[in-house]
Amino acid sequence: MTAPVDPVPAEPVSEGKYARVERERRFLLAGPPPASAVTATRLITDRYLDGTRLRLRRVERLERGTIEYKLTQKVPAGRPGPVQGLITNIYLSRAEYELFAALPAAVLSKTRLSVPPLGIDVFDPPLHGLVLAEAEFGSDDEARAFEPPADCLAEVTADARFTGGRLVRADRHEVLAWLAEHGIVPAPPR
Repeated sequence: MTAPVDPVPAEPVSEGKYARVERERRFLLAGPPPASAVTATRLITDRYLDGTRLRLRRVERLERGTIEYKLTQKVPAGRPGPVQGLITNIYLSRAEYELFAALPAAVLSKTRLSVPPLGIDVFDPPLHGLVLAEAEFGSDDEARAFEPPADCLAEVTADARFTGGRLVRADRHEVLAWLAEHGIVPAPPR
């Protein structure tokens, strides 16, 4: 499977009135963290709208028993490093979400476990076995200074294959091969 072509050329990355710079670092883990380390759990369904840089997100917050809906635009930075690009979020009502959900999209589902300072994504089939941690930062200095925990086996911040927009179009065999490049062999599902 080939990587999709960005429908719009990369734009300069500078904060504006509505968009903010997104700084994050991403890491591969061999498996999910122990339940005792998790402070919050969210079930996330992302719909990457075909032909756009838009992502429709449904977030079920298990501890609160609430559901949140967002429409997000991500403009990639087009360069390696913790500055991922610009991100703009719009919070939606359920009716607004359902209207956008009728549009053609590729779907990615995962469980996000909060283990501060990391958000750890445990992916649903067909990407089961992929466990990806990310940390977000307010400045470049914070991002550079971050020391990942020992269970972070490989940093993949600069590897576009481990971004949501690419993962949503990947199949299980591709992801297993990418993990093997880093010496990670996921445990079989229980």
